[in-house]
Amino acid sequence: MTGLVIRLAPRERVLLNGAVIENGDKRASLSIQTPNAKVLRLRDAIHPDEATTPVKRTCYMAQLLLSGDAKVEDLHTPLLRAIEQLSQVFLDPDSDRLLKDATEAAVGFEFYQALKSLRALLPREARLLAAHRV
Repeated sequence: MTGLVIRLAPRERVLLNGAVIENGDKRASLSIQTPNAKVLRLRDAIHPDEATTPVKRTCYMAQLLLSGDAKVEDLHTPLLRAIEQLSQVFLDPDSDRLLKDATEAAVGFEFYQALKSLRALLPREARLLAAHRV
């Protein structure tokens, strides 16, 4: 198989070019052959009400671009700006690499990869916020 391959669990849902597709009772693989198809696993989606922290808001921007719910010309620069702001807070080498990967992906309009790198920061952000509350 070539293209993007998505492996779905039973009853897992995915957003594909604006259409919600639900898998059946068995595991399945989909091979997306169309270049630049807008694909988002709904289990990975952030609800607007959940975008309450800097990393979650940045992930949400990438998600809107990935799903096609926002125009690239409206959100591309704000996404890059938000990633840059995160790089002022997450200074460890691993986070720095993730943010560089997110930036490169966003610059290349590869919003799935940008979202993937940004989501890896969510546990770190949670730890920072928890430590700040103590």
